[in-house]
Amino acid sequence: MIPARGGSKRIAHKNIRQFCGAPIISYAIEAALKSWLFDEIIVSTDDEKIAEVARSYGAATPFMRPAELSGDHAPIVPVVAHAIDSIGGCDEACLIYATAPFVKSEDLISAANILGENDFILSIAAFEYPIFRALKIDGNNAVSSIWKEYEQTRSQDTETAYHDAGQFCYGKAKSFLESRSIFNGKTVGVVIDKKRVQDIDTIEDWERAEAMFIALKEGR
Repeated sequence: MIPARGGSKRIAHKNIRQFCGAPIISYAIEAALKSWLFDEIIVSTDDEKIAEVARSYGAATPFMRPAELSGDHAPIVPVVAHAIDSIGGCDEACLIYATAPFVKSEDLISAANILGENDFILSIAAFEYPIFRALKIDGNNAVSSIWKEYEQTRSQDTETAYHDAGQFCYGKAKSFLESRSIFNGKTVGVVIDKKRVQDIDTIEDWERAEAMFIALKEGR
């Protein structure tokens, strides 16, 4: 299930904007198709133009997402649950983000293979810098450590910290339907190379992601 609402404000038509020659949503659809994991690849949208583009790349749009699940602050798990209910249920489901051009079918297959008794498999990546050496700025522009206990710790001696890579979350349909917390102790991570991870919220993010995509394609 690929969520792609039409109301993006910071980047107009974000989910179908051209990314290195193709609508950005097409990369998520292609990865899902190439994995051969899924009986159906569904795009959940409230926008007919997005639905048309999604269908042209091989996804299905069997329903239009209701307005109450299409706002700026609509949480993602109920959107997945709505999709599961709308198709009459399933055993497993995978949320793949529409703006994840770096997602690979191999990672989706890895997630499916390790789901087992877990609730979810989440794409994660290591932070680029040691977060325990992070700084903050107070009202007087004074800089101080967020974690003072690590002020004298060498960066290489801090624990590796990870973040959501923003590519996919593979899970049991029941876990989505019951709105189980992703961090309930039954989630396993698939680690994505940092070179394939870029959050896309602004035009600057978009341009950086395209540069990364081109560099990877050229083997740089």
